[in-house]
Amino acid sequence: MSITPQDTLHSDKDTESLSGATVRLAGDSGDGMQLVGSQLTNTSALAGNDVATFPDFPAEIRAPRGTRAGVSGFQLQFSSEDIFTPGDELDALVVMNPAALVTNIGDLQDRGVLIANEDSFGEKDLKLANLDHNPLESDKLNKYTVIKVPITTLTREAVKEVKNADGETLGTKEADRCKNFFALGIICWLYGRDLEPTIRFLDDKFGKKRPDVAEANTLALKAGWHYGETAELFERNYQVQAADLTPGTYTNVMGNQALAWGMVTAAHLSGKELFYGSYPITPASPVLEELSNFKNYGVKTFQAEDEIAAVCSAIGAAFGGSMALTGSSGPGIALKGEAMGLAMILELPLLILNVQRGGPSTGLPTKTEQSDLLQAMFGRNGESPLPVIAARSPSDCFDVAQEAWRISSRFMIPVIILSDGYIANGAEPWKIPDVNELDKIPISHPEAVAEGETFLPYSRNEDLARPWALPGTETLMHRVGGLEKEDLTGNVSYDPENHQHMTNIRQEKVDRIALAVDPVEVTGPESGDLLVLSWGGTYGACTTACRRSRDAGLSVAHAHLRWLSPFPANLGDILKRYRKVLIPELNMGQLSLLIRSRFLIDTVSLNKVKGKPFKVSEVMSKIREAVESLD
Repeated sequence: MSITPQDTLHSDKDTESLSGATVRLAGDSGDGMQLVGSQLTNTSALAGNDVATFPDFPAEIRAPRGTRAGVSGFQLQFSSEDIFTPGDELDALVVMNPAALVTNIGDLQDRGVLIANEDSFGEKDLKLANLDHNPLESDKLNKYTVIKVPITTLTREAVKEVKNADGETLGTKEADRCKNFFALGIICWLYGRDLEPTIRFLDDKFGKKRPDVAEANTLALKAGWHYGETAELFERNYQVQAADLTPGTYTNVMGNQALAWGMVTAAHLSGKELFYGSYPITPASPVLEELSNFKNYGVKTFQAEDEIAAVCSAIGAAFGGSMALTGSSGPGIALKGEAMGLAMILELPLLILNVQRGGPSTGLPTKTEQSDLLQAMFGRNGESPLPVIAARSPSDCFDVAQEAWRISSRFMIPVIILSDGYIANGAEPWKIPDVNELDKIPISHPEAVAEGETFLPYSRNEDLARPWALPGTETLMHRVGGLEKEDLTGNVSYDPENHQHMTNIRQEKVDRIALAVDPVEVTGPESGDLLVLSWGGTYGACTTACRRSRDAGLSVAHAHLRWLSPFPANLGDILKRYRKVLIPELNMGQLSLLIRSRFLIDTVSLNKVKGKPFKVSEVMSKIREAVESLD
């Protein structure tokens, strides 16, 4: 049966209007939860909703099937209002097996909708999930709206007539791979989501090479929608109207995508070719994969044999005059440390991307954390100060990439960009800018000096930046290397006074960046009881928590840091205006340590290292506790 977009938004059952909804799909890592979650996100974005996502999956490529450790989930909040997080409590939860149910049910709100694939709750499934009873039969689920659906059986029935190129019907294993789209069909019906974008996706992805796969998944999707429409288990469905977004052309963007696009844009704005030297590592690898798609824009990507080779290749590209970038996560940044110090003492422009994950060591490769701040600040031998900038959201990565390159090329200094797994894998609507309206990034190189003059590679301008001399330029020959440089000439120097002088200059150059970046902005009262100071991916939870706390009558303001080294010039003055400063971090208090030591104020910390972002409720609870302690 053919379904048009209009059909998918119509139902004979009651429809309730909502301002927004939070949905999570959970199952085995091989059940395709990330795929259908992404399709639900794209569909919601096309419907004009504001969206925010949180993918959560195991580190193993194929985790132990049916176990709690192997559960993969995708959470999405879509709304008719401006949102900053993927939501706290779930309105609807889809679970494909017992392990997914027991590991996710705690996030479903009372009277929330629980949709369970009852075909996957057999004795073997319960044993794999380490359960001695069927949780679907427990009284503990009485507070939810439980809808048990034989998803596997119904999917097999929906695709039984599909035949492959050899004229054979799909096997059981192939048929069962379509059950994620059956589940998606139910959710699309439940929240009035259009099926047409997903049908187009299936046709584009499989239509030419595997038309049977496209047909089977499309039939499963439609069958799920019709099940929701016809099953008496569902009393009503819901509708979320479009958000009031600024007019323009939008696309759905993930953090790693936005970083790559921002880098390509920065290269264009500065008239440079982009070179990315990297070694694969979770969760930074998608940046390499995305940049490799831009060869037509002069982008060169190099997958090195290890992290050290990756950063050294980028240093070579920077010396040669390219916009040079290297990227990794915490363990790889540790290996890059010595070469980062080399780039610092060479005073070359270089961007170093750290998409943070749970540590230490291999730690939690697919889980988010903010625990590499001190590594970025001090993780190199000697006095090796570097600027550090942190993105706050997926779309912000686009702007951060350009700002980092603007500072790096202007001050002739490597810049560290901090993202994290939550930002990297999360998605949100992004208004596509007009490139012609973006500010250019001016870069100049010295020309050959006149006869009788001497080129001084470490002479400096008002920003203390040395000239970026391109190799091969006549009369500009100069020495580079890791040994200390003599002021002006760049020759090797062991003179103690010169070493002190050069160390002071390199630190002062970082300090001067504070005057070249935007000051910190405060949302809320300009002075008062409490200031919430955030950085990185905690922006969304802190913004929402502060807004709701002010609505509840609390005197609380919010400031978010983009630059962590150096701190913006007005930060000290802002901190003094409040009786108490609360710093939420997904670590054990690293920014709090820096703020205390720099500004000598007594901060309050909210720390979490569970591999998950803050819930708004967690931040709100700490805000209330901090304000009440002032009485």
